[in-house]
Amino acid sequence: MEDLYDSGTATPATTVSSDEPTCTATDGRKRVVIVGLGMVAISFIEKLLKADPDHTCFSITVIGEEAHVAYNRVGLTSFFEHRKIEELYLNPKEWYDSQPALNHHLSTRVTEILPETREVKTSAGTTVLYDVLILATGSDAVVPADTPGHDATGVFVYRNIADLERMISYSASVTGSTGLVVGGGLLGLEAAKAMMDLNQFGAVKLVDKNPWVLSRQLDRDAGGLVIEKVEELGLEVLKCHKIEEIKTDQTNQVVGVRFIDGKEIECSSICFAIGIRPRDELAASVGIKTARRGGFIIDKNCETNVPGIYAVGECASWDNQTFGLIAPGVEMADVLAFNLCQSTLFGGDQPPRAFRRPDLSTKLKLLGVNVASFGDYFADRDGPQEATESPGIKALSYKDPFESVYKKYLFTADGKYLIGGMIIGDTKDYIKLVGMVKSKKPLEVPPSRFILGAKQDGEEDNPDDLPDDTQVCSCHNVSKGDISKVVKDGTCTSVGEVKSCTKAGAGCGGCMPLVQQIFNAEMKAMGAEVKNYLCPHFEYSRADLFNIISVKKYTTLEEVMKAVGKYPDSLGCEACKPTLGNIFASLFNRHVMDKPMHGLQDTNDKFLANIQRNGTFSVVPRVAGGEITPDKLIVIGTVAKKYGLYCKITGGQRIDMFGAKKQDLVEIWSELVDAGMESGHAYAKSLRTIKSCVGSTWCRFGIGDSVGMAIRLEERYKSIRGPHKIKSGVSGCVRECAEAQNKDFGLVATENGYNIYVGGNGGSKPRHSEILIKDCPLERVIPVLDRYLMFYIRTADKLQRTARWMENLPGGIKYLREVILDDRLGICDELERQMQELIGTYFCEWTEVVKNPERRAQFQQFANTGETLDGVEIITERDQTRPTYWPKEGAAKEDFRGTKWTSLAWQPMVKASYFGDGDTGPSGKSAAVKRGDTQLAIFKVKGKYYATQQMCPHKRAFILSDGLVGDDDKGNMWVSCPYHKRNFELKGENPGTCRNDEDLNIATFEIEERADGWVYLKLPPVEELDARLGTQKWMVKKGETEDPFKGVDGILKGRKSKKTAPLGNLPVEKPAFQTPVAAGGGAGLDW
Repeated sequence: MEDLYDSGTATPATTVSSDEPTCTATDGRKRVVIVGLGMVAISFIEKLLKADPDHTCFSITVIGEEAHVAYNRVGLTSFFEHRKIEELYLNPKEWYDSQPALNHHLSTRVTEILPETREVKTSAGTTVLYDVLILATGSDAVVPADTPGHDATGVFVYRNIADLERMISYSASVTGSTGLVVGGGLLGLEAAKAMMDLNQFGAVKLVDKNPWVLSRQLDRDAGGLVIEKVEELGLEVLKCHKIEEIKTDQTNQVVGVRFIDGKEIECSSICFAIGIRPRDELAASVGIKTARRGGFIIDKNCETNVPGIYAVGECASWDNQTFGLIAPGVEMADVLAFNLCQSTLFGGDQPPRAFRRPDLSTKLKLLGVNVASFGDYFADRDGPQEATESPGIKALSYKDPFESVYKKYLFTADGKYLIGGMIIGDTKDYIKLVGMVKSKKPLEVPPSRFILGAKQDGEEDNPDDLPDDTQVCSCHNVSKGDISKVVKDGTCTSVGEVKSCTKAGAGCGGCMPLVQQIFNAEMKAMGAEVKNYLCPHFEYSRADLFNIISVKKYTTLEEVMKAVGKYPDSLGCEACKPTLGNIFASLFNRHVMDKPMHGLQDTNDKFLANIQRNGTFSVVPRVAGGEITPDKLIVIGTVAKKYGLYCKITGGQRIDMFGAKKQDLVEIWSELVDAGMESGHAYAKSLRTIKSCVGSTWCRFGIGDSVGMAIRLEERYKSIRGPHKIKSGVSGCVRECAEAQNKDFGLVATENGYNIYVGGNGGSKPRHSEILIKDCPLERVIPVLDRYLMFYIRTADKLQRTARWMENLPGGIKYLREVILDDRLGICDELERQMQELIGTYFCEWTEVVKNPERRAQFQQFANTGETLDGVEIITERDQTRPTYWPKEGAAKEDFRGTKWTSLAWQPMVKASYFGDGDTGPSGKSAAVKRGDTQLAIFKVKGKYYATQQMCPHKRAFILSDGLVGDDDKGNMWVSCPYHKRNFELKGENPGTCRNDEDLNIATFEIEERADGWVYLKLPPVEELDARLGTQKWMVKKGETEDPFKGVDGILKGRKSKKTAPLGNLPVEKPAFQTPVAAGGGAGLDW
């Protein structure tokens, strides 16, 4: 879906004047000008560039009205999660600059077209010449201009990034109020999800004039089922309601609505999603014919009645129809690009392609509900769009209220052909069904086989069953053959490359599981199967190793490596060591600082605290359920003040104290433990927090005691380690203030118990949880969660959150219910027993360090002195201290490895006794030492010493001694920087080189242990060493980066400590709509 002049990167050097057109015909290239830069426009541009790789045929200019380059409008809702427009860009900004044949302009509007001279004029006062003009101006959201209050403050539409930014800003001023979405179509449900994701509104309601939602895609039964599902998720749907008036206060701010039946409700915000209108205002002055309901009228070649002017996407009207989906627009772009490049219409040798009736099949996930319609899905209601050999249509329906599944497939009267259909819930056969409709081939099995599902339980999807012309990505019209081709010819060797090259999955993303399956199948066919091995040292997955270690009772890396490793004497690496350490903890729960375990831990687990970018650590005591006493708050404040720690409230209802130096950690823990607190395991792949609202303890809406339940669950599962971190939430009612439905597991109180949700998470790839069990009795909650968590721990891949685990679990939530609730595998008793054994081993890891002198001794910055050094300049901000920002281009890309020292001499650096017997296993032992102002790293592995600079040049972080050491079968050995996994060789042909970043390297030094009990390093004089590697020389300093808030602080200056202005006096901008459009043509609303 694209808006008018969606965008394009404005490059001042290419802006033209009326005397000097952007493109000239003197070089023989056709001048192609595109007005608008949305999803359809960029699709057309990419096809044109691909067809003209030498840039000899076309000179392209694109003019976009928005301030952004083309972005994924289908994925707008995800903007509320990350708030980063760059993550929606279909191509990065740099891509536009890298195309020699492409000129592009942002924030520029075309104001006039002059077909006689083939020129367009812009709002910037420039003129651009064209040979071929393509209008890709998109559409506007309809605003009900005849409804009183339509222009009030608090009225929004859901169309582009600017709309979303206005909604985000305004919602913060009306926290806790009711938000209203008007329109029950695809966009309306998306807008409702967006409002809910803001987490600002106390309630969100959807208003629709129809008896059911998605009335253009679904029948009454299917639409009714969708309403049931979305209402379970907290969205109230008001069916058969029409707004008569938007009520406002004296400042013209929305306060509610009145319906035509006289009913009124209060609300602060209204988002209209009642339809779109093509942006065709350029037509009048040019003489382009438009349809009665809007849109440039085009023929089968996508050409308007004015020669040389074409239209594609939502602004185009074909056969008196406009299309609000991305797929028909991409199909128009395909037709036009082919004809321009190859057809006889433009001097080519191929017959021209024609735009025909598009496929309007859609498959989306709306508010967590899978919805699909395909083919001629209303053929039984409206009659078939195309003639069939057998007159009449017969429908076959299936409804499962227990699994919330609805299917209706339409066949010819003789049952030989599939015409179309609609699906709610179980949409796994969607791609195959669409292919069957398009192929128009007689069915080989009875219709009933399709309604029940062609696959049997336990069967996997087989992409080999799909013909090459099967459309996999409907958003960008990508077939299975397109994907197979780029894998077979070596163009793409990863799924990410397939997505970038073919655009499959770059729209709604719903096709990505099938894209992955096709990729895997093609790689396997070429003998390059995608294997789920843990790392080069093991030909097993994490789940395989978990089962092996569980059965064989292995407790050390050496035992596992000798038994099942590829290289029995290997050290392992930065991938397998933490994974094995995690498995040992999940099974046996030994202290991670015990000798067999300590060398397997990444830096966070190694020091029981999260390492920060300046080498200090954060300390997070457990605050079960978010409940804390005033006395404990005072202790936290006292400790933070004493050790100069920066304090912040976390999203999981805890207090995070940043800036703790390694040598201070034990004393900080001591004071916290003495006050009755314990480790919050914020550093571990374990249960982090169980967030809660106050529930029935205080809240007038609370049904269940969410705090009490959260505390009990957190006390039970604290410290258990899994494949990844685990987060949870408990809400006391369906208002869902604890956001339990986007957690790894979450509970929402009901009148009869708790609804338990699983497999959700926020983060970079958010996923809504799925319901595992409804109205679970209180006494059954623990057994259900024990089984679920232990099944996840046993079967998930390395670093796999429950969300990705659920997506890859064969059979999905249905299978999980069968395993956890119905005991399909007969393992529920065993899962409960394993969990009980695991939680029975609990101890506070901080307390055990505080009580153990040997463990305490490991918390020091340098092994040879009690002195300390800071690697990042500390600044004061808002009465707290923090490290200054890392510079964007701050890497030290110097040849440290090749440094020519004037002289070298052996210097005693640290007593050999420091290393003890810690080097006997594959993990070895390391230390940081200080000489002058320089920090050095020493490693002792299998009896041999290695020495390097302590600074990783990637971020100039003094951290290498805390890295994990790995090796390969060729005898190479490396240390992996704990920050960003730059691997530097310790042993091999080129010690000091970086194995995965050729721009980086480090200095290495000769080292040996002598009979006097000291470890000696061969070093240059102190002054020379400091001049090359000194901490002050490489410290990250404040002056290296510009303040990111420099432009904003001037605007906000002086706001601190002022009284809050009354709401009615707040200066809120009115919504920036285009000219309001009356919907329905008469008084009142008709949508």
